[in-house]
Amino acid sequence: MRRYETIFILRPTIGEEQINTIIDNTTKIIQSDKGQIIESDKWGVKKLAYPIKKETLGFYVFFDYAGTPEAVSEIERKFRIDDAVLRYLSVKTADAITAEQADTATAELAVRRAAAKQESENESDENLDDGEIVEDADIIED
Repeated sequence: MRRYETIFILRPTIGEEQINTIIDNTTKIIQSDKGQIIESDKWGVKKLAYPIKKETLGFYVFFDYAGTPEAVSEIERKFRIDDAVLRYLSVKTADAITAEQADTATAELAVRRAAAKQESENESDENLDDGEIVEDADIIED
């Protein structure tokens, strides 16, 4: 297996159900060819740098996975057929990856996300504690 990253942009006007269907179909293609999803992330609606098929916004989806070249070909074939997909890009990030390495990468990602979540919660708690009230401030007029 090889490690790949695929980013695809969907029309923002399609519903959440259709977005989830496309993501599920992509996941099934990877897993049916003995691949493994390392990370799947919905980035949401973002402004496009230039109009694509008369759309100025797009819904971005990111996949990091271990799979075969055949799985990538099948994913891209499906994307070419589907009118909801505006653009896609697949990049090979590693020539070889074992199932153990993919499991390790998935576990590391989970640890990083948990740490980031904990850090953001701590920062929001600190910001609430730092609220100072300034009374009787002198106003300087020119």
